[in-house]
Amino acid sequence: MRLVFAGTPEVALPALEALIASDRHEVVAVVTRPDAPAGRGRRLVASPVAERAAEAGIEVLKPAKPRDPEFLDRLREIAPDCCPVVAYGALLPKAALEIPAHGWVNLHFSLLPAWRGAAPVQHAVLAGDEVTGASTFLIEEGLDSGPVYGLVTEDVRPTDTSGDLLTRLSLAGSGLLAATMDGIEDGTLRAEPQPAEGVSLAPKINVEDAEIDWTAPALRVDRLARACAPAPGAWTTFRGERLKVNAVALVTDRTDLAPGELEVTKKAVYAGTGSHAVQLSWVRPQGKRPMPGADWARGVRIAEGERLGA
Repeated sequence: MRLVFAGTPEVALPALEALIASDRHEVVAVVTRPDAPAGRGRRLVASPVAERAAEAGIEVLKPAKPRDPEFLDRLREIAPDCCPVVAYGALLPKAALEIPAHGWVNLHFSLLPAWRGAAPVQHAVLAGDEVTGASTFLIEEGLDSGPVYGLVTEDVRPTDTSGDLLTRLSLAGSGLLAATMDGIEDGTLRAEPQPAEGVSLAPKINVEDAEIDWTAPALRVDRLARACAPAPGAWTTFRGERLKVNAVALVTDRTDLAPGELEVTKKAVYAGTGSHAVQLSWVRPQGKRPMPGADWARGVRIAEGERLGA
């Protein structure tokens, strides 16, 4: 099939590579988000998908909005058979959905209908799911509600961050998307409607959502830190300044610290929660690089009784 691939961030690259390498299909163009400012100089930088496509000599389309008439006209000229999608980052209008003969097929990083939305991996970690996965489905106008072609499963490990899990899912999902394109092309694969039961939503997790509530159980604090790594980063406050908490470790035999109360030893720093304590494994003070929690604690010279949070 003639494919137009839609994607933007680095997590979309394994799928793009798998389709470029396919001997059954041709990636004739990619659709990606416009160049965005990055770095201290705020210089406009092309997306990872745009850069890889340019390296491969593939046409790159960067519509400000996918409903732009110029973009839709060019897509009609290209006449793709199918448009595979991985983390494109913009809603597709009906006019665009109707152009490819086999529609737009999205690789979504959850086992649909669970975790429909922008942050499925983060919500899977936050909820404590033991198993998640990736699904390919036909995009409709609803939110991740289209019929599903296939899926792969992936165990969620006890120490997984969202970044760890997403890396594994992007690799497993690339094979799933390529196999889905094969099945659509030869007619052996048919999309099945999602069940009405088991629907859950995964809206974007903002900075405000990532603030640690030290009265919550330690397990919740641990899950929030892992779910928000690498972005937006779980955080709290200390002496009126924001402190990112990159990773914690559960300390089940310590229940003597009040929520947010700190205790420093020679090798570690502990914080109380609504249940047992956690060790602050890695933190990032405002304006500084990440560092071991114990190093941070020694540097700020924590006084007895000091606490994290409001």
